[in-house]
Amino acid sequence: MSHRIEISVRPLVEYVFRSGSIVSGFRTSSSLTEGTRAHQLIQRSYGEQDQKEVHLTAEIPCGDLIFAIEGRCDGLILSGDGPVIDEIKSTAGTLEEIQEDTYPVHWAQAQMYAYMYNRLHPETPITVQLTYIQIRSQEIKTFRRTLTAAELEDFALGVAESYAPYARLRLQHAQQRDESIRQLSFPFPDYRQGQRRLMGAVYRSIGEGQRLFARAPTGIGKTISTLFPSIKAMGEGTLQRIFYLTAKTITRTAAEEALEHLAAGGLRLHAVTLTAKDKICFGAEEGCTSEGCVFSEGYYDRINGAILDLLEHETSMTRPVIEAYARKHRVCPFEFSLDAAYAADVVICDYNYIFDPKVSLKRMQEDTKKSSVLLVDEGHNLVDRARSMYSAELRKSMFLDVQRAFKERNPGVYQAAKTVNNRFIVLRKVSGEEPRVVGSSQPEMLDELLEAFVQQAEPELMSGRGGEESELLLECYFAAQGYLRISRLYDERYVTYAEMDGSEVFLKLFCLDPSHLLRQAGKNFRSTIIFSATLTPLMYYRDMLGAEEEDYSLSIPSPFSADQLEVKLLPVSTRYKDRERSKGAILSLLTGLVKEKPVNTLVFLPSYPYMQEIHAAFSAAHPEMRTLLQGHGMSEGEREAFLGAFRQSGGGPIVGFAVMGGIFSEGIDLKGERLSSVVVVGVGLPQLSFENDIIRTYFDRLGKNGYDYAYVYPGMNKVLQAGGRLIRSESDTGTLVLVDDRFQNRQYHQLLPEEWRSYKRL
Repeated sequence: MSHRIEISVRPLVEYVFRSGSIVSGFRTSSSLTEGTRAHQLIQRSYGEQDQKEVHLTAEIPCGDLIFAIEGRCDGLILSGDGPVIDEIKSTAGTLEEIQEDTYPVHWAQAQMYAYMYNRLHPETPITVQLTYIQIRSQEIKTFRRTLTAAELEDFALGVAESYAPYARLRLQHAQQRDESIRQLSFPFPDYRQGQRRLMGAVYRSIGEGQRLFARAPTGIGKTISTLFPSIKAMGEGTLQRIFYLTAKTITRTAAEEALEHLAAGGLRLHAVTLTAKDKICFGAEEGCTSEGCVFSEGYYDRINGAILDLLEHETSMTRPVIEAYARKHRVCPFEFSLDAAYAADVVICDYNYIFDPKVSLKRMQEDTKKSSVLLVDEGHNLVDRARSMYSAELRKSMFLDVQRAFKERNPGVYQAAKTVNNRFIVLRKVSGEEPRVVGSSQPEMLDELLEAFVQQAEPELMSGRGGEESELLLECYFAAQGYLRISRLYDERYVTYAEMDGSEVFLKLFCLDPSHLLRQAGKNFRSTIIFSATLTPLMYYRDMLGAEEEDYSLSIPSPFSADQLEVKLLPVSTRYKDRERSKGAILSLLTGLVKEKPVNTLVFLPSYPYMQEIHAAFSAAHPEMRTLLQGHGMSEGEREAFLGAFRQSGGGPIVGFAVMGGIFSEGIDLKGERLSSVVVVGVGLPQLSFENDIIRTYFDRLGKNGYDYAYVYPGMNKVLQAGGRLIRSESDTGTLVLVDDRFQNRQYHQLLPEEWRSYKRL
């Protein structure tokens, strides 16, 4: 029995003819818009008989497999002596670097199209042409080869035979996966209240290809409640891939643990966790340096064997697994994890791999997106993250440093950097005495100057000369490229602002409303499920995360009984001007709380200085108490030690002090006696700031409450997250104390969960 495998030309040849190099993280690339324009420029030069974007199909038998390949060749030139298949490639690099055999994968793609065309039109010989175009100068370089029908058939069969082991492994895995899903049961004996409802909504949204915004309370089991129905949909053929997107490492761990529960029940699927490059890089001690890396050099010669080995022997491809196989096969662990992601059934990763235009999984095919679901965990975090992803920053000093470093080394880079630096000087002069200027348009000429800088920088970076100068240039190059990407997205939802500080000029393209861009980034996926315990108010998050009228919403009440949680309110002012006056009341509260109930307690405060001040005063008054203090920039080991102290038994209760909105205010799970009291000081409002005031003004202008959008809703979300650390299971009990008189005001009171509103006033 033959198995039919449908595949597009590009992923087929890219697997067999992997090529390229990883040099200090630099790769020549162009935007999709630029590439499209470059292709169209070439295609407009075709004659009347010539065709563009020609759809081709063919079948290649290979043992027990039949490859049904399809693709769209850029050009079919029929106006000459014989047919010519034209494959167009745009590049931001220089054409001097490209020789005939530089990119075998490009020849492979063109030759596969030629084979497909030749099957329908058996002329012989047939010519394949590679056309390279430099996207800025529009310079063109072409190479041609003429091949017979027999040569093309030998080539196509060879490609199929090289791809077949991978295809057979994927086919066998898919059969095992789908059978395991059919037999898979929910991994827990009982459903928590509201859990079935959430799973049903997720399953229905995927089936109908809709987006869902789900507000589901802490402790309901949101991770398993979104993964389980998604996996069931995969087993039915509705989905090919699940992306579980998170903002923090700790929530990625929750997804891994949920999949382990399902695996214990018989599930077999490939799941890979993507770890940030700076965290997973092996570093200089293992041979990875800026000048050269033993794991990157020859990467493409070893990667196929590494991927086959990994997929054949592993299902849960967490960071330790990726690192072990990367060492075994001597491949870059970060690039290895990305290549594994394209083959995985479930990808657990940060938001940016889908939404960030600078980082996203760019090789993902559109047909893969159409059969994929995005599960966006802790979706409330996506608003600020999206603003950051869709904004761009530049500093004058970066270009001045490059200008000085390359004056003797590279006159072209020197002059391009100098021109950009001079443009910043003009910007500073026209600002007059103003330390900050804001506008609704981009600085004139800057895009063109940055394009020229990038064009000069790329050959220098490709030269591989290295040194501190290259590190400076690389940082500046990426900043310029990031700015140019964002400048193409700039519209009425942006402002531009510049800050002057002495000779320094800081320039930012600031995205005020990311909703449109988030909607665009997710529109080609089958379904998006955005869920959190704190999508409150839901209308705000629907608005900010790009919901459309037909998208579904779901709100599930708390599954826990009222007697599990005791809520108290200390109505004192924690506003900055009143903090010294209310300090004594807060210390008295903490003293009374720990004496009345000597249990593990977490105290959340709105800033580091305030937290340190309260901690110091409490520790001085109670030197016998065990206390912990969140530090700035804590390492993973330090975070684990902080949480580990709560998990240990014996030694007396612990009082931990942490920052609201920080690493310990969401995503952590301290069940039972590990955490029995939480104190939340303040309403979490972000500090009054220039950027937040710009956001406030923008939404006021749209007829919305700008103060709520810029301050109240983001602040109260921090309160809800911090308080949500307390009751994590059906058996948990505890005391929550809210400290601030503003919780009595309707504006804030209505944003509290219903079970918090009947507080006892102290």
